[in-house]
Amino acid sequence: MTLFVDTEKGKQVAPLLYNAFRTTGILGRVDMPEDRPPAGVETGSRDHLLFLTLAVSLDYQRDAYALWESARRTYEDPATRYLFDPEAVHEASYAQVFADLKKHGLSKKHNDDTFIWRTVGISLSKKWGGDPQNFLADCGYDGPTVLRRLRDDRHLADGRMTPDFPFLRGKKIGPLWLRMLRDNAGLAALTNLESVPIPVDIHVARASLCLGIVRGTYEGRLEDIFEAIRQAWAESVKGHAAGGRPMIALDVDEPLWNLSRSGCGRRDRRTGLCPLREACEMGAYCVKGRVEIEGQRAVVETERSTPR
Repeated sequence: MTLFVDTEKGKQVAPLLYNAFRTTGILGRVDMPEDRPPAGVETGSRDHLLFLTLAVSLDYQRDAYALWESARRTYEDPATRYLFDPEAVHEASYAQVFADLKKHGLSKKHNDDTFIWRTVGISLSKKWGGDPQNFLADCGYDGPTVLRRLRDDRHLADGRMTPDFPFLRGKKIGPLWLRMLRDNAGLAALTNLESVPIPVDIHVARASLCLGIVRGTYEGRLEDIFEAIRQAWAESVKGHAAGGRPMIALDVDEPLWNLSRSGCGRRDRRTGLCPLREACEMGAYCVKGRVEIEGQRAVVETERSTPR
């Protein structure tokens, strides 16, 4: 079972993905589920940063559109808006937070989600004055430092050291949060984002495999392919420009996510035939063969070499 990274093809595809998403769209989509702030929230404000930070901490094994719509409804309901105020979360009981996260469907795994939400909120309240930007400033707004601190910062709780930012510290959600802070909140102070890996989830993985950026034969845990995908896009964006600056791996996250959700997810998993190939902006680059993802498992049988 051997997979190969095709950075030559990746270099062809990366600027096409970036430009398509920002012009005609990927299969008509030019947006992401998290793009719209709640009513009355100013883009880039402290409230907006808190909204993005707390909501994205629950972005695991969830339908993204449902998650962000639930987050907006929760914020826009005066009775549950306090959930986005770290000081109020700190003062609220576990039972109250548990119940109110359920009200508009914001929590799905209710105990886990309540623990995550309260821990992130209380960490922001006790250590950073309830403002994510204070944490970012303490990290020097340096992307890799932010990721390291998300992983390493801890506090004593119930007699043991507990991460300050559960799930927000993950290999997917940490980079995803930084991308949202840049793209959605317009936080221009962030630096060294070229060293931040693409946030790989099932959609970024599927699109990368269907494009043949990572291809060959494989059967096993989907997550075990993620590092190859991160490396592939880190190399593939080099030498390209994006909006007047050097392109970075985070720039292809959104188009890959939409490509999978709107297109590659409809491809026949065994034959590789896709009903949208002719209409898809990336159809000409779609690789032949099997890309089958079921739960946490993947089977890949795609062309090893680039067709001539």
